[in-house]
Amino acid sequence: MSTREESSETKEVLVERSGGVQIITINRPKAKNALNAAVAQGIADAVDEMDASDELRVGVLTGAGGTFSAGMDLKAFLRGERPSIEGRGLAGIAMTPPRKPLIAAVEGWALAGGFELLLACDLVVAGETARFGVPEVSRSLVAAAGGALLLPSRVPFVVAMEMLLTGEPITAQRAFEVGLVNRVVPAGGALAGALELAEKIAANGPLGVAATKKIVRSSPDWSIAEGWERQDQIIEPVFASEDAKEGATAFAEKRPPVWRGR
Repeated sequence: MSTREESSETKEVLVERSGGVQIITINRPKAKNALNAAVAQGIADAVDEMDASDELRVGVLTGAGGTFSAGMDLKAFLRGERPSIEGRGLAGIAMTPPRKPLIAAVEGWALAGGFELLLACDLVVAGETARFGVPEVSRSLVAAAGGALLLPSRVPFVVAMEMLLTGEPITAQRAFEVGLVNRVVPAGGALAGALELAEKIAANGPLGVAATKKIVRSSPDWSIAEGWERQDQIIEPVFASEDAKEGATAFAEKRPPVWRGR
């Protein structure tokens, strides 16, 4: 792991770079990292920076103070704030996830909007004491920022229905068992575990990684017949790229590849 550098800070979101990894931290620990308009904008700005950068390959989203996020800030909501970006959804990533991979590093609670933020991520690493839940129905509300819509595509149907209709949280181990979490690590180790996973992704060809994510994210909306054609449209520029030639050349020369993102 390289030394973290180029630290910057918005009011309630911290953004750091560690080599090719962008680390985005919700920084409202006294409020259990509840989501308000400032947090939403900070996350959206950070992922936009990541997608625009030639150096950044992967993002890690986490929360300060041992909590991922307890959901929407209700006090801010009563002031008229919404933690969403017009046309992009919750924190600017629920409806329009970043082009590059985003990993959630979860400690403590990921509840309601915090849980829906996690669903916008591609991979999840959780501390063993983490808890996940969508309790909206207990307030006669609906998990409308992605929970009801996206959870059934991430876990088995009956598991999604139980979580959404009872509002009861599940443990990190249960989340791993049903396929919501990639890795469970000792409490306090989620960020380190996510960075380890991010480094493995960042070592791969960035064009191939981005194209693979696009296909995986988009394919549920395609029929089998159109899927092959749409996939070809995405992968043809990758196969014709300088990076593809570099990958084959580096393999033949038995050396690490040097990616240029073109």
